[in-house]
Amino acid sequence: MALWTWYDATVKRIEHISVHTRRFWVELEGVEDFAFKAGQFITVDLPISEKRTERWRSYSIANPPRGGSELELCISDQGGPASTYFFKEVEVGMTLRLKGPSGVFTLPEDLPEELVMVCTGTGVAPFRSMIWHLYDRGYGGRVHLIFGTRYAWDILYRKEFEVLQEDWPAFKYDVVLSREKDWQGRKGHVHQVYLEAYAEPSDNRLFFLCGWTPMIDEAKKLLVEELGYKAQQLRVELYG
Repeated sequence: MALWTWYDATVKRIEHISVHTRRFWVELEGVEDFAFKAGQFITVDLPISEKRTERWRSYSIANPPRGGSELELCISDQGGPASTYFFKEVEVGMTLRLKGPSGVFTLPEDLPEELVMVCTGTGVAPFRSMIWHLYDRGYGGRVHLIFGTRYAWDILYRKEFEVLQEDWPAFKYDVVLSREKDWQGRKGHVHQVYLEAYAEPSDNRLFFLCGWTPMIDEAKKLLVEELGYKAQQLRVELYG
């Protein structure tokens, strides 16, 4: 599949997953099997500007690569022209123009014993694809998803991951909220979770970081400079 192939995709379903976030399912026209790697993204050409650089927006594929031509996107309303278009203009039955897959934020061929995935907000999307792909493959190591957001209503895919944690012994799921007063779980930020759980460095551990720049920068500093992990043990995908 050529990297720059463009497709028409029909919006098949839209679901409100939280106050500020929606799931969009799109089906590529004329495609039987859209091949991609878990963690990759597609780029959508939106009718929001005359300039290409202002029209193109990239979104991680939230579903695992199980064949077929349907893709799931998890999009948050950030108030910009792209998310405003998705939230106010996009409807079931519409056609979107997109290309892909792209990106190197993917699982290595030689998997380590431990995978630690740290994210905020919709940064969970590529991890959802990776986690289900690992589940499908029967991955024998350990997977730890650490998800951070402000309020309980913005915990994305909460029930799904809670059920998976019960059914799959390899999977551990932690949620950290920074502003929810009545939250009975962890409060604060994602950093405290991995600082406690992985204070002792291991060469057979790989960290995936996905979210806003401040979180990524802080995590890189803490993991490499304070805990002593090697820079090559970190894989990073910036959201904004």
